[in-house]
Amino acid sequence: MTEPSSAGPSGHPSEPHAGNIAGRLNWLRAGVLGANDGIVSTAAIVVGVAGATSSLAAIATAGAAGLVGGAISMALGEYVSVSSQRDSQRALIAKETTELRDSPNEELEELAGIYQAKGLSEATALRVAEELTAHDPLTAHLEAELGISEQDVVSPWQAAGASALSFFVGAVLPMLAVLLPPDGWRVPVTFAAVLVALAFTGALGARLGGSPVTRPTVRVVLGGALALAVTFLIGSLLGTRIG
Repeated sequence: MTEPSSAGPSGHPSEPHAGNIAGRLNWLRAGVLGANDGIVSTAAIVVGVAGATSSLAAIATAGAAGLVGGAISMALGEYVSVSSQRDSQRALIAKETTELRDSPNEELEELAGIYQAKGLSEATALRVAEELTAHDPLTAHLEAELGISEQDVVSPWQAAGASALSFFVGAVLPMLAVLLPPDGWRVPVTFAAVLVALAFTGALGARLGGSPVTRPTVRVVLGGALALAVTFLIGSLLGTRIG
């Protein structure tokens, strides 16, 4: 006789079944994308300026302005977006709470109908609805009807801070790559450092999303290389004409 597994209800210890695993992966993916934006946008700025002038002060000033401005822009955009999402979620939760209080029988029938539409028999769907309602009616209805939970309501301040931080971390790399080497090596070193970093973030983002690594990584690297090449070319042309 086989002994019961101690791995937990799923019996598959390698498979995460925590209720908030999707939320954590979304945060990680958002962090990777924020860092990627910081790398590309800041690198494009400093490489473009480096194409126009060899002045370290000018390159540093432009890069710092891009870093700070980009981080603030990312934070503001995330704050507005998450605030709107949070307000909508709160409104839906309040509406569902009111409906459960005022029309519990109708809500039970609605929940049973949802599970019946998914393939359960009428009797089984009603039993599932009754047991879930007895345990936690609000959670049961939010998940079945709306696909959300009360834990999904995130803080816009946390989202803004995480977005700004990930952008800042990504932007630091091209800043260091362009400022530390001697004059003749600034652009080549920045190109190399940025492309390696983009390959890493592209592969990491693909792994977090559960997709094959090669194609997303190549797309990110080629996109970054194109951005750097174009901005360097524009900077070189403007520097020649202005100079």
